[in-house]
Amino acid sequence: MLDFLYGHYAYWLTIVLVCIGLYGIIFKKNLVKKTIGLTILQISVVLFWVAIGSKWGATVPVYDPDIPVADAANYLNPLPHTLMLTAIVVGVATLGVAFSLLISVYNRYKTLDEEEILNEIQ
Repeated sequence: MLDFLYGHYAYWLTIVLVCIGLYGIIFKKNLVKKTIGLTILQISVVLFWVAIGSKWGATVPVYDPDIPVADAANYLNPLPHTLMLTAIVVGVATLGVAFSLLISVYNRYKTLDEEEILNEIQ
């Protein structure tokens, strides 16, 4: 049982980060804290995909005369890592846009509390 827990530590860390991110998104009332929760959730998805794409004892898919080409199990699949690199870049860009929108919301309503903003709108 402990071997299973230790062998899948990246997945357990992903589950913990998803729970923390969802908690921040659902239960926090401050918009900055909600944005941070969304970022934590996004990073947990990136960690999950990178954990799926890794293998013990594998190497990068570059030709090496010491490793037989016919045995594909000796190489990593670069696609998940490449996609997650793109997801990180997109995540940073959307985080910047989110914070600029939060600055605009604060300048207009002088608060970032979700309930106060909704009460002022209605």
